[in-house]
Amino acid sequence: MREHHPARYNHLLLSEKFCPHLLQIDQAANERLERLMPQMMKVAGITEQLKATDQTKWVGLVNTIKAQAEGTIFIELIYN
Repeated sequence: MREHHPARYNHLLLSEKFCPHLLQIDQAANERLERLMPQMMKVAGITEQLKATDQTKWVGLVNTIKAQAEGTIFIELIYN
């Protein structure tokens, strides 16, 4: 935030609202991740059957989906 929104960062820091702001962003990001992951997994065809038959492939795909979801969330909640 300091790099992308320096005025907002300074305002939040000096008004002692920075920590509550970070907690709010963290909560929103976690909630968004919980909603986004199942949707993205469904689109990618990642199923419980795949998990049962090929756990290594399933873990790799889920990790890839999670990284993509986190990237989207960073753009939505942090960089904008």
